[in-house]
Amino acid sequence: MSDNTAWVAGFRSAVISPYEQIKLNDSRSFADETVRQVLHLAGGGEQFRVRLTNLYGTAPLVIGAARVALRKAGGEIIAESDAALRFDGAEGVTIPAGGAVVSDPIATAVSAGTDLALSLYLPEPTGLATFSHQPGEISYVAAGNVVSEPNLAATEEVPYRFFVTGVDVLAPAGTPIAVALGDSWFEGVGSTMSANLRSVDALNSRLDRGWVVNQGIGGNRLLTNEIGVPGLARFDRDVLSVPGVTAVLINFGINDLILGGMSGEPPATADELIAGFTEIARRAHDAGLTIHAATIGPYAGVIYEGMPVEETAGTRRRVNEWLRGTDVFDSIFDVADAVEDPDRPDFIRAAYDSGDGMHLNDAGHRAMAESVDLKALFG
Repeated sequence: MSDNTAWVAGFRSAVISPYEQIKLNDSRSFADETVRQVLHLAGGGEQFRVRLTNLYGTAPLVIGAARVALRKAGGEIIAESDAALRFDGAEGVTIPAGGAVVSDPIATAVSAGTDLALSLYLPEPTGLATFSHQPGEISYVAAGNVVSEPNLAATEEVPYRFFVTGVDVLAPAGTPIAVALGDSWFEGVGSTMSANLRSVDALNSRLDRGWVVNQGIGGNRLLTNEIGVPGLARFDRDVLSVPGVTAVLINFGINDLILGGMSGEPPATADELIAGFTEIARRAHDAGLTIHAATIGPYAGVIYEGMPVEETAGTRRRVNEWLRGTDVFDSIFDVADAVEDPDRPDFIRAAYDSGDGMHLNDAGHRAMAESVDLKALFG
């Protein structure tokens, strides 16, 4: 590494605990199995390294073998690109409960838009896996140690990601990196599976310098637990620890207002949300980052039962009015205005609705991305 290059985040995947009371999907465990996972890079560099985690494990996690290659399609790799992933020179590693590891660098250049296929052989029972529960991508599971198989004959295909939190790339020094910290509207729920049409992907397609890595968690809240550690509590882990970070985008509020109905908690008040937004802005600025906030999107058409939709509509409007007028952020991207039905402002317009009244489809994710001021983000 020279003075002209630096390790920065090229891909991120925010994780949750498999032991939470509320999960939109269930986690799983592994034993004598290989899991092949697709990692879509937001940015590239002349080398890369992979970050693995056992954050929520209750026992050591044994990685018997690990390989990484360029993905061809589905669970198939480009065979000539396949390489062993090593850890301090060893082909395997044991990660203690609560721990994490970073692989040795792979001296292969990668670019933005590259799909890496990470294959992990898990020889011993893992217990319930630390995972990303709605990444918008398929992982491929097969029996035994088949990490080197060019076309994995998967016994199971699952829409989750396990034990991986990111890829770092060796990029030109000074490359601006933003972190998208938020909920399903960042993680990509509602967009087409395995198509990389999330709002963050669409935002990256607009940039001509730097990139944005995705730390969205479907169901995540700004203020309280379930689903995932809340935004304020995971700010250090998922933003400040990201190498190269210069800016953060946040999208929170919907789950603070209506997800509590699933767990019996009262909705957040406008004052509570405003205080939370103000605090996260202060922490970003104290760390020397710019911070850019989304208005809270509409959700009145939500099809799921038990959510206090009508009761929280006024709170959403009040917080959005505050967001549009405040100067605590470096910029506001008005997602609500971009995607709401002009005739029914509490509803997502039909052309942008994924079908559940709460999440955006591909066009909606693109509209969300187009609401971001690129000059404010990276200058």
